[in-house]
Amino acid sequence: MKYDKKDAVSLIKKKLANESFLTYQEIAQITGYHPKYILRLKKEVLNNTIQLEHGNKNKIPVNRMSREEEMKIVNLYKRSNCSIRKFCQFYHSRSYSCIYNILKKHGLID
Repeated sequence: MKYDKKDAVSLIKKKLANESFLTYQEIAQITGYHPKYILRLKKEVLNNTIQLEHGNKNKIPVNRMSREEEMKIVNLYKRSNCSIRKFCQFYHSRSYSCIYNILKKHGLID
């Protein structure tokens, strides 16, 4: 049974407060985390720098394509009469898979 990070932190806090006789190895086995990660969590708990949520959660990726660029790719592909590979070589600022997914999303390819 795998626990989440909150459970691991609570077990570590209990151990630090002498409310539990579990070893860090046992805490690692219970929670499914690696023993080194449990020791790193212990260090974060002691330094009071623990974060239970990832820092990039709910942020927009920096390499996200704008709607304008997406429509530019769609319009350019509609006006061309070449294959997707040739089009990707022409429009070399994005990867093949990125362009392929955009064209598939807009129903231009099967």
